[in-house]
Amino acid sequence: MNKPLLSATETSSGVSDARDYHQRTKHHFSGYAKGPETIDWDNQPNPFRRYDGAPLVELPFVADQLSVSYAQLTDSAAQKVAAEKVNLKWIAGWLETSLALSAWKQFGTARWSLRCNPSSGNLHPTEAYLILLGVPGVADGLYHYCVELHALELRCDFRCEEHDEATPAENSPVVYLGLSSIAWREAWKYGERAYRYCQLDIGHAVAALNYAAGLQGGSVEALPATPDAQLAQLLGVDRADDFAEVEKEYPEVLLRLNTSNLDSFEGAEKDNVETLLADVSAGKWYGKPNLLDKHPFYKWPIIDETFALCEKPEGIEIEETQTLNVYSAALASRCEESAARIIRSRRSAQAFDGQSVLAKDDFYRILDQTLPRKDFLPWSGLTGDVLVHCVLFIHRVEGFAPGLYAFPRSESGEAMMRSELRDQFLWKTLDDGPNSGQRDFPLYQLIAAKAERTASKLSCQQPIAGDGAFSLGMLGDFADVEAKPWRYRAILSEAGMIGQTLYLEAESVGMRGTGIGCFFDDGVHDLLGIQTERLQSVYHFTVGNPIIDHRLASYSPYSELKKQRGADQ
Repeated sequence: MNKPLLSATETSSGVSDARDYHQRTKHHFSGYAKGPETIDWDNQPNPFRRYDGAPLVELPFVADQLSVSYAQLTDSAAQKVAAEKVNLKWIAGWLETSLALSAWKQFGTARWSLRCNPSSGNLHPTEAYLILLGVPGVADGLYHYCVELHALELRCDFRCEEHDEATPAENSPVVYLGLSSIAWREAWKYGERAYRYCQLDIGHAVAALNYAAGLQGGSVEALPATPDAQLAQLLGVDRADDFAEVEKEYPEVLLRLNTSNLDSFEGAEKDNVETLLADVSAGKWYGKPNLLDKHPFYKWPIIDETFALCEKPEGIEIEETQTLNVYSAALASRCEESAARIIRSRRSAQAFDGQSVLAKDDFYRILDQTLPRKDFLPWSGLTGDVLVHCVLFIHRVEGFAPGLYAFPRSESGEAMMRSELRDQFLWKTLDDGPNSGQRDFPLYQLIAAKAERTASKLSCQQPIAGDGAFSLGMLGDFADVEAKPWRYRAILSEAGMIGQTLYLEAESVGMRGTGIGCFFDDGVHDLLGIQTERLQSVYHFTVGNPIIDHRLASYSPYSELKKQRGADQ
């Protein structure tokens, strides 16, 4: 169907800053944020970016060989899991348990894929690029991860004479991973609110990569001060000739892989982006990106403008705070199942039974894992201050009165919530709450009342928010967003990291989670008594016992590919 491109009424959105964008893209009881009036479901954007003409490096399938239990993965710092030697097999296992396909689903003639990392609407705007130096089994260069084929596409070959002496030794590889967003994949369905969902998905991906690295004794560290212009150059997404006729990719974040077996790149600091840019500049480029949507219906100028407004310039400073170290000890998990299986079986529930009760110990454990501990997964991927705090609607949790609860994730966050939320709230301390390291567990009862209908109403009238054991809303601290607009991205990304933790924790206790991006922003604020713009609703989530739709057929994600490559993989 070849229809003319429809503008979203204007060529410029008129937003002036990140706060303005957030206000404009709120859902209200009286109407939703701007989105497409019609959706061509038969012509969704291609979920798989490919680079035509790029040499392909097939990755082995090794996830079934990763034996670390979920308890072992999450109850200890990543360094306590025995570190495996980083080689191509290591990289393959890392990607297979973080960004790869986890299943194919089919209903009638409709067929779609699921991935280890969740995405708003299962649309997956996030793309991943790896910089590999000295990794046995693969040439030094920049690679795009091809999810569809579980393979690496060589975008830039670094092998050239001036860099031969700087190549790291075989036993000291250097690994970076950069993430970008193809905003059109989200905007196609969600319109102006798509920027929010791209950032939430980045947080989910960062956490997924961190958990997956931990399976083999590693962790990822974000390098948030990397300017977007440099990151775009580093990932090759600024190459005008390559992207002139296809959907734009926006640079998001650069991650560095850390394990006890990784040493510094000889002759340069590991986070010296200038050194990496020299490799990119001197390298040989391959491949052209594919077009994902031949006939887009709409343009949403607000998306491009908001990416520009929130761009990370050169010279920004990320201030480390002590809020990541307030909670030291973690509550133990009772899940001895394979962590790789938990990760790959993660799903978003479509409905809950509205009856099942979550055990108290499991509830405390789930919340405890969302507390920011720098040396525990996935929080080594978080830098700077803690910017997101939670309010919970508890419906069916053993030993808890139904009602509204506060869960601040830092001491300063608690003080802020007490000042910003309604004066009449109780802030009642739990008598039998677990002690978590240096502080008491920060869960407080605000008001006792059945709240299933309220939770559902605030989540765009979705019953799933009230039918589970509990649901929650995440509140972002917007204090510095006007002066430092890139912090808006950090807020949403942190919320996504919390969501990924909740997904895996729910699976580990036999429940299931669902991220909710549709909610009535100011309705949440009115309930909580928030009268300023300091705290803003950014993401909802719900956990419960799922109702399984047995009409859906499920298939192994790469079964045909494995047959083609040989059963020995």
